[in-house]
Amino acid sequence: MITKAIIPVAGLGTRFLPATKAQPKEMLPIIDKPVIQYLVEEAVNSGIKNIIFVTGRGKRAIEDHFDYAPELESRLLQKNKKDIFKKVRKISEMANFVYVRQKQPKGDGDALLCAEHLIQNEPVAVLFGDDIVDAETPCLKQMTEVFKKYGDCVVALDEIPKKETKHYGVVEAIKISDRIFEIKSIVEKPNPEKAPSNLAIVGKYIITPEIFKELKKLKPFKKGELRLADALKNLLKKRPIYGYKFEGKRYDCGSKLGYLKATVDFGLKHQEVKKEFGKYLTKILKYD
Repeated sequence: MITKAIIPVAGLGTRFLPATKAQPKEMLPIIDKPVIQYLVEEAVNSGIKNIIFVTGRGKRAIEDHFDYAPELESRLLQKNKKDIFKKVRKISEMANFVYVRQKQPKGDGDALLCAEHLIQNEPVAVLFGDDIVDAETPCLKQMTEVFKKYGDCVVALDEIPKKETKHYGVVEAIKISDRIFEIKSIVEKPNPEKAPSNLAIVGKYIITPEIFKELKKLKPFKKGELRLADALKNLLKKRPIYGYKFEGKRYDCGSKLGYLKATVDFGLKHQEVKKEFGKYLTKILKYD
């Protein structure tokens, strides 16, 4: 039912300057794989074969990463590094990739509208580049099962410490079955004492065509931005929206600490380095 995913990647990545001065933050590596590849693999492993990137200036490296690399591939074959060649070639053959430009940074809602012409009145997945979920079943695949059951928008929910609610959109919701909630309201970045719950919306969505209609009706937020959260709030007045508290561990790779946590945890599972890396961590912790 869901064959396409929109991945907005037009942000400036200011929290990682100066590292992101000349490269997209989505291309920062976790061990030997850029953050953006984890999102694409999540979509592909959830049955999606059409990936739409909404890019901006300075994001060419993302396009190059998912394209063929003839010179590199030829050199790998010449050196008989066939295993590495297969890994590199597989990246460009995982899905069909389309790129559209967001000409100005006018918010995540505007980024979605930039891709609307590629969506044929159908539900579509939306993945943002900050949130990686390590799970046995891909987070998006879990969400598609909820969408199949209810047929309305689904947002990913994560349980967060109450003190962190001021950084997220937080939901007031009624639990209707295991891990599934019907959302009653969305409160943007509430102070902990005013937060309706500790369930936060994170960067994974399944949206229906009605969202695009709501985005077009919105009055721009400050700095001329259109926000997906506002479109969801307006849609709530007309149709149900469901939240799914996914199984798996989320890493906020948009923050330095979250990125470091992901690097450590994925490093401890990486076949090539996990043994020696584990020894190294044990050693430095022992003498800390």
